[in-house]
Amino acid sequence: MNNMNQMMKQVKKMQEQMMKAQEELGSKTIEGSAGGGVVTVQVNGHKKVLSLNIKPEAVDPDDVEMLQDLVITAVNDALNKAEELANQDMGKFTGGMKIPGLF
Repeated sequence: MNNMNQMMKQVKKMQEQMMKAQEELGSKTIEGSAGGGVVTVQVNGHKKVLSLNIKPEAVDPDDVEMLQDLVITAVNDALNKAEELANQDMGKFTGGMKIPGLF
C-alpha cells in the first residue's frame, strides 16, 4: 500500500509539473519568417499569432499572390517552430510519446 501512495504522489507531482510547463509555453515567443525576413510572424507556445510584420518591399500591388504566399509561409514556419518547442518542453514528461490534446 505504501508503494501505491508513493506512486500516486509521483503521478500528482508529474501532473503539476506538466501543467506548469504547459502554462510556460504560453509565455514563450517564437518567430517565423519568409522571403529573407520581409514577412515575420510571432506566435506563442500555444500557437496563437501575436504579431505579423510586413516590410514595404514585400508589397507589390501587381503580385498580391506573392505576398499571400509569404504570409502563409511565415505563419507555418512560426507554428512549426512552436510545435517543436512544445514537443521539446512536454517531451520531458511523456518520454517522446505524443498524447492527443496534451499539446
